[in-house]
Amino acid sequence: MNNVTLHTLSALKQDGKKFAALTAYDACFAQLVSSAGIEVILVGDSLGMVLQGHDSTLPVTVDEMAYHTRCVASGNQGAMLMSDLPFMSYATPEQAMLNAGILMQAGAHIIKIEGGAWLAESITLLADRGVPVCAHLGLTPQAVNRLGGYRVQGRDETSARQMLDDAILLEQAGASMLLLECVPSQLAGEISRAVSIPVIGIGAGQQTDAQVLVLHDMLGITPGRKPRFVKDFMTEAGSIAGALQSYGDQVRAGTFPADEHGFA
Repeated sequence: MNNVTLHTLSALKQDGKKFAALTAYDACFAQLVSSAGIEVILVGDSLGMVLQGHDSTLPVTVDEMAYHTRCVASGNQGAMLMSDLPFMSYATPEQAMLNAGILMQAGAHIIKIEGGAWLAESITLLADRGVPVCAHLGLTPQAVNRLGGYRVQGRDETSARQMLDDAILLEQAGASMLLLECVPSQLAGEISRAVSIPVIGIGAGQQTDAQVLVLHDMLGITPGRKPRFVKDFMTEAGSIAGALQSYGDQVRAGTFPADEHGFA
């Protein structure tokens, strides 16, 4: 796979073509995921739950994110590498710049941060200094205590309008991508059409420009209850390589997610 860049993903959106993203946390899976043609690898702070066994992403540190970013970068075969800034590592623009620099030097191509309009100043400062940003809206796991749990966001008219306004504002501030998590499918489609930058969805229906899942979820190896938006690709494919290929193919064809994976 040729190196995937922001220009690559923007061109796909303009052409009406979808792309796929998956998490990875080590060199081995980074090589497998990127070799399968998955366009974006997310080094997610989900590692706090998937790898470390915590009940949320909050304990993850910048040093841990940098370590796993370096591991993934060493195995990556051309995918765009996105890395999460963890909880309270970007509370001020100054913190955002310092910690984004750490992750970029570890090998990230773009950093992801959770939040709405309050992020605009930080996004502008980062973009002006050469750091691409993906803004994460909807269910933002780092705010799980304020949200009262892992709940679908944007179901009432007021919060839906606020999310749409935030998406437009953050694009204007310089965000290069958006990620929508656990958002009603209709709202996610409206946001995707309202902005010119690529929009990645997870639990956000079929109308976004791309989809992302946690690697362990789509391989069916995560213990506990499976979220509604997850599909076990390993069961039908029979191998890790086959599951990765099937996931990418179904995302690009628009057959995943199906209606049952989204929210009204």
